Formats: sequence, C-alpha cells, structure tokens
Amino acid sequence: MDNVGIMRIFSCMKNRYDIAIVGGGLNGCALALALASGGFTVALIEAHKTQGSAKTQFDGRSYALALASTRLLSVIGIWDQIAEHAQPMLEIKVTDGRPGEGPSPFWMHFDHAELEEGPMGYMIEDRHLRDAFLAAISNQPNITHFTGAPVIGQKGLGGAVEVEIEGEETVNASLLVGCDGRKSGTAQRAGITRSFKDYGQTALVAAIGHEKPHGGIAHQFFLPAGPLAILPLTGNRSSIVWAESHDRAAEISALPDEGFIEALQPAFGDFLGALSVAGARFSYPLNQTLADQLTADRLALIGDAAHGIHPIAGQGLNQGLRDGAALSEVLVDAKRRGEDIGAAPVLDRYADWRSFDRTTLALATDTFNSMFSNDNPLMRLGRDIGMGLVNAVPGLRRGFMREAAGLTGDVPRLLRGQPL
Repeated sequence: MDNVGIMRIFSCMKNRYDIAIVGGGLNGCALALALASGGFTVALIEAHKTQGSAKTQFDGRSYALALASTRLLSVIGIWDQIAEHAQPMLEIKVTDGRPGEGPSPFWMHFDHAELEEGPMGYMIEDRHLRDAFLAAISNQPNITHFTGAPVIGQKGLGGAVEVEIEGEETVNASLLVGCDGRKSGTAQRAGITRSFKDYGQTALVAAIGHEKPHGGIAHQFFLPAGPLAILPLTGNRSSIVWAESHDRAAEISALPDEGFIEALQPAFGDFLGALSVAGARFSYPLNQTLADQLTADRLALIGDAAHGIHPIAGQGLNQGLRDGAALSEVLVDAKRRGEDIGAAPVLDRYADWRSFDRTTLALATDTFNSMFSNDNPLMRLGRDIGMGLVNAVPGLRRGFMREAAGLTGDVPRLLRGQPL
C-alpha cells in the first residue's frame, strides 16, 4: 500500500464517529446532545462560524417552546440554564377580524389552568437558548463541533458514510443526519426530492415593546391577508409574527421603525397601550416544503430539512425537536440491541414513527391558513361559528391545548421528561 492509502486509512480512523449531523442550528444542537447522552460519538458540522456569546444585545428573535419541548431540554441539561429567561404562556386567545375593526365576537380561549401539567408552553429569546446549547456542547466530550465548515460532498462507503467538509479533513460515520434547513444540501446530495407550495405571504417578525403588561397571554389574530401572532416575552414585550402579502410586506419592511408601528397598529390594536420596536426586524417568505422521504441510504432528515411548514401554529421548532427525540430513541434502542444504527430497518422505524405526524401537521397548517387568510363572508361565518363551538365544549378545548403542548400521540421518552 502506498503512502496516500496509508494516510487515508489513518484519517478515516481519526475522524470516525457514530453519527455526523449537518446543521448546527437549534435542532442540530439538541439532537447532538441527546445522542451524546445515549453514548454516541457525534460530529456536529455547522457551515457558519459560531459566534461568541449572543447575550450582549437582544436582536428580536425568539421561539415558542411547547411544554413537551421543555421536558426534552430539561433531560439534555438545557432548561435549568434558561428557565429564568422563559416567559410562560398562561392563556391563548384566538380571534378573527379585520384591521382597525377589532376581533369577532366568536373566539377561542385556552387557559393553562385546564391542564394538570402546567403552562402549555414558554417563549424564550434566541440569545439565551443558543448560548445554553453552545455551552453544553463545548462541555460534552462525545461531541466534536466543526464550525465555519460547509459540507461540499457526501457518499456511502459500504457500512459507513463519508462527509467532505470544505477546508477540513473528511468525516466518516455510520449515519448522516441532515438538519440543514428547507434547502437541505444533505437531502439534495442524497437525491431526495421535495414538494413545494408558496403561500403568497411574507412573515414580518419583530419584538414589540408595549405600555401595558401582557399577562402571559398569547394572541392569534386571523386577518384577511394572513395571521398575526402576538406572543409574550419577559417584561412588557411581545414577539410578533405578522403575515402579509409579499408586496405589502416589502412596503412595510422598507419603513423606519415609527412607520412600521403605524402600519402594525390597526392589526395589533391598542389593548396593550403604546407600541415600539424592541430589537431588529426580520422578514421571510412563507411556504410549505416537504421532503418526499425522511430517510435514504445511511441518512435521516429532521426539522425543516424534513418538513418546513407555515408558522400559523408556532410548531416549527417543536416539530424538529420531536423528530430529534424520536430519532434518538430509535438509535439508542437499536444500539442496545446490537443493530447497525445506519441500516435501513432501523431508519425505517424512525420514518414510520414520524411520517403520520408530519403529514397531519402540514395538512392542518395549510388548511387553517387557507380557511382564515381570506375575507369571504361565508368562510368568515363558518369559521367564527366553528371557533365558538370549540370554545363552548371543554373536551374540545382541552384536546386542542394538549395537542399544542405536545402531549398527544406516541410521545418519545425525551418529550415525556425521561432519559434515553
């Protein structure tokens, strides 16, 4: 054997891991920590250079975490680090209406007091969650974190997969997991196709300061152009996700902060008093993109790489964490049985577990957006009556709350607060 062959074998042994994860966002970090706790060696590969502490300034980004997701974060050692920064969502009010006219008299009201487990969920700022993940990863010896390391190639090698990283030595693993977003390069390189639907809407995202306290109440206000979510943050601040048509959103995005508030006010209303922008403003087009399969040869997809959905239910991150919890459980159980974790029968268990849930949620968010993002009088009457009926039936209300909290269905151990 020549020197090149010897060096290649040495490099493969040096950079051999049980699992390689492409995508170092929140889903990738959570999956890496879960797998490491299950005894796997993990290469976490992030295309962007990881910044230092994000706590110096609030940039407006935040996430809604379902109750089940907080249980997962507790098991992997994250929740205790961020709980003091989390704002519980004690109530959710869902209304229908038009900007400047106020809400319809028919609405849905969900109160956490109807759940024995506690608040349905929490709001947490990105800076606190991301810093907690990075600190935990740096202290986990089973995780090697590659940052500023875009993946430029991947290929199967019999019982393994080889991942080529720009500017780095090749990584080899028994399984490759794609957590790299809606335009997943991992999925593309594996030949996995996607279905796509453009909603003709753009989401305007910002943190809003307000004069009056929010009381821990989240609001979902359905408007003809698209929904407006008002989600409570700590202090007198709320996060908004405001869907408008692409053209109107572009006009609003171009306005200064004062103009943005002036445009927002008719939709938001005055129930929280005077408003102001607190942090940066963001916008992104809304679409649905679903991978046609969740697995391939020694490969699995989770999060937006598997299913990017409309944010109407605030379930994007929660579904990604649910994917990771299910995949971790399947792989840990397979390892204990002595199975090859990258083998098709093992990965089929993950795909079977998650396929129904992801299809159902994609259909539900698509249907809700179609039903509510219009001003058709008959549609308005039908949905208002429907909301009134749900609100009047305690069993239906409770069912919706348990679904939003992530407590229904075949729940993975991590989401039940149990270690792997």
